[in-house]
Amino acid sequence: MDTSPLRLHDYWRSSASFRVRIALNLKGVPYQSVPVDLLSGAQRRPAYRGINPQGLVPALEVAGATIGQSLAIIDWLDHAYPQPPLLPADPLERARAMSSALLIACDIHPINNLRVLRWLKDDLRVGEAERLRWVAHWIDAGLAVLESQTGGGPFLAGDLPGLPDICLVPQLYNARRWDVCLDFYPALLAIEARCLAIPAFAEAHPDRLPDAAIL
Repeated sequence: MDTSPLRLHDYWRSSASFRVRIALNLKGVPYQSVPVDLLSGAQRRPAYRGINPQGLVPALEVAGATIGQSLAIIDWLDHAYPQPPLLPADPLERARAMSSALLIACDIHPINNLRVLRWLKDDLRVGEAERLRWVAHWIDAGLAVLESQTGGGPFLAGDLPGLPDICLVPQLYNARRWDVCLDFYPALLAIEARCLAIPAFAEAHPDRLPDAAIL
């Protein structure tokens, strides 16, 4: 059995990487962080493309293999380290939790990430005000749905933090980076506060990382 430590290739301000750090912390799984400086283009260089051909973060090296895509990494973690579970056991509740997580990971995040915003700026020549409007529109569209589906529980999927919360907290961090007004989402903000009171979430926060000063 391969006992070498997990190696997480990530960037401190990447919300997808933030998700994986939270999941690793919740599972209590030790790992080695390998920073990839997205602003300098390190993700596009041959050395990193050899690890993750897609040229994105995060990527998790485990047992001689590499897993890309944050939700795939978290799914592997949930199977390899079953406790605590990150999704409900009941099939319907599991599907609902997955729906909330995918709303964030597939519908909000991808069209607001660095490579998309750079393409809008550099290729389409979209001005800063229009880019900010783009970001706010898609974040608001997704968060409004989530707010309506919170159900009054302490977390998005029930009594314990799970995959939807792992996706929510980094997305709210992103929203603040882009000065998106969050006043319309009191239930989501309350869930975020509960999550950040948990060390596994708080210690994964970008501002707590050693390379947080690297802009």
